[in-house]
Amino acid sequence: MVTFLALEESGQQDRRQYLLEQAKAMVESRVSADSRYQTRIPYLTINRYSRRMPPIPVVLSPSFCLVLQGSKKVHSGEHILYAREGDFLTSLIALPTTAQVNADTLDTQPYIGLRVDFTIQEIASVITESQLKVSPRDKHSTAAFIGRADEELLVLFVRLLSLLNKPEEETLFLSGLIKQELIFKLLSGEYSHLFFQQVFFDQQAEGIGKAIAWIKDHYARSFTMKELANATNMSVSGLHHKFKAITSMGPLQYQKQLRLQEARRLLISGQMDVTNASLEVGYSSPSQFNREYRRLFGLPPLQDVKALKRHASAGLIEDNPALFR
Repeated sequence: MVTFLALEESGQQDRRQYLLEQAKAMVESRVSADSRYQTRIPYLTINRYSRRMPPIPVVLSPSFCLVLQGSKKVHSGEHILYAREGDFLTSLIALPTTAQVNADTLDTQPYIGLRVDFTIQEIASVITESQLKVSPRDKHSTAAFIGRADEELLVLFVRLLSLLNKPEEETLFLSGLIKQELIFKLLSGEYSHLFFQQVFFDQQAEGIGKAIAWIKDHYARSFTMKELANATNMSVSGLHHKFKAITSMGPLQYQKQLRLQEARRLLISGQMDVTNASLEVGYSSPSQFNREYRRLFGLPPLQDVKALKRHASAGLIEDNPALFR
């Protein structure tokens, strides 16, 4: 019996590896150079990078990223998430982080990742239509986490990639169905308690989703914890504890990172100079802005923008650093 189980497990690993190799071959037949390639499936992006990317502060949007090859490291508040080949990384809310691909210096092959963008509303729709019922195991799990893709999940991605060779109408129609199937799989699989509970935990039960939305709407002005607590019908202590449990940072730290990310976007786009960008996002003191900007991004504003543009021209940046996208 033990031998049979060992052989069965070995067979599953072999099938997983075969599917990973199949998906990689399908990607490499389409994308051979380093790039962030937006496919004609609206929600699917292919990322390929052959060099070690520097850590880039970004605001993650709700998404699912499957690592086909290489590695990806994300710093989220006090947590470090490290995804390797066959792992997936998911963010369920807008989350300020620092991301780096090929962070492991031992990696010699290009990083290849598949990114699927989704909305909380899409998750809620699948839950409603399928009448899924899942009991959360962990009340205060973070909104970003790592999982291991199983065989069924990899089959879905192989099917999805195969649609890129089909006629456009067929691709768009069937990719919509596969996305629903993918969300259903995530909601009913090993990590279902994490996907399921966040939808209701953020939007209904605890009001953290409401707090995040309120901060995004008011990020450019000062506010107190009491004001935010009143806006979300929560106590100050309860709000701070639950907010940090979900985002790995406090509300005021979250606001600061959104401010600096948006200022960085304005500077990169050339819409504003340093002084006007700092004022636009709510800073009244240029010296404070420069100090906090350097603390987050590692360089003063103008030097950082120049370095970021060099990285972009070299194909080293995976994510658009824009705040709202």
